Amino acid sequence: MAVEVSFSDDAGWVLNKAKVFLRSKPVHHNLILTLLHARVAHFEPGRYWIATDGNAVVGVVFQSPLSFRAVVTPMAPEVVLPVVDAISDAGVKLPGVVGDAATAAYFAGQWAERQKSAVAPFMGQRLYGVDKVETPTTVEGRFRKAVPDDRERLVDWVHRFYTDIGVGEIDAAVIVDSRVPAGQIWLWESAGPVSMAARTVPVEGVMRVQLVYTPPESRNKGYASACVASLSKQILSEGYRCILYTDLGNPTSNSVYRRIGYRAIAEAIQYRFE
Repeated sequence: MAVEVSFSDDAGWVLNKAKVFLRSKPVHHNLILTLLHARVAHFEPGRYWIATDGNAVVGVVFQSPLSFRAVVTPMAPEVVLPVVDAISDAGVKLPGVVGDAATAAYFAGQWAERQKSAVAPFMGQRLYGVDKVETPTTVEGRFRKAVPDDRERLVDWVHRFYTDIGVGEIDAAVIVDSRVPAGQIWLWESAGPVSMAARTVPVEGVMRVQLVYTPPESRNKGYASACVASLSKQILSEGYRCILYTDLGNPTSNSVYRRIGYRAIAEAIQYRFE
């Protein structure tokens, strides 16, 4: 294998050059596909690397915003090494990496060797998919689309969501102001909004449930289960595959998703580079 690594700051170039590779596993590549399409639609500075073996793309690395951890597609070890070398040789100081467990672990280990620095895993994740939703029947309330009047509450909830998962540099207002008009944020309501979930735009026939958040005072009442189940059923009814990521360190959310029909597909790890 003679791997070459190309760099670009153009998300559109990546989508074009790596489209066959990214489409080959639309579920496993959904995170990077969604992020690339988002950067094409709404520009934000980024760094992108594509690894090729001859004419075949064998790996993609995404970093945007520039202060965020790099996101990597599954890659063979013999691909990861030249990718790490290329990024390190360019003088880029990555704050971390996230990807499938094997790729992220090998990438982090090679990065530590090249940079002579410490790396630490800080979040394990599981990728789930669902084919048939088991809807909770005993939860009070109703499912509805978020509207502009929900803005103040949603900005607060989105900020809290990212704080809880250790991501601080997020403009929650921008997220809410772009995603509510697009019909992507949904709520469970019981005497007022009590839980939130969002859907991504469809990419290669796949939609991802994300931004699942219930404020502390409304937890342990089944609201998140009902909200995610309703949103997942909606996605499936529109003919898309439905997936989500969850924190392995949160046994409650993992059991919730399994009860409504989600099944494990793969595991991912996030590493922090010191």
